[in-house]
Amino acid sequence: MIENFTQNIQDYLKHIYALTETGNAASTNDLAARIGVAPASVTGMIQKLAALRPPLVAYRKRRGVTLTPEGEKAALEVIRHHRLLETYLVTVLGYSWDNVHEE
Repeated sequence: MIENFTQNIQDYLKHIYALTETGNAASTNDLAARIGVAPASVTGMIQKLAALRPPLVAYRKRRGVTLTPEGEKAALEVIRHHRLLETYLVTVLGYSWDNVHEE
């Protein structure tokens, strides 16, 4: 599923998941601060993710964004792949845990 997503989309899914783990919607400002982009850029990407079929996010203006069940599944797949790659870098290639995220 995530093979068709750009790195940018994968990053947004991962960050939205992290911000919404407590059950609250993520604000565009919080998401923008976490990713390091302008809130307007976040709004554009959120609209793109909401327009996909199936939609990956549910967005309500001024109320934030949450992942749809399909979006949560995709976010968890992204996180799982990243963790597997990090584990490989540490166990096979000898990276330290504090350096693997950058790789």
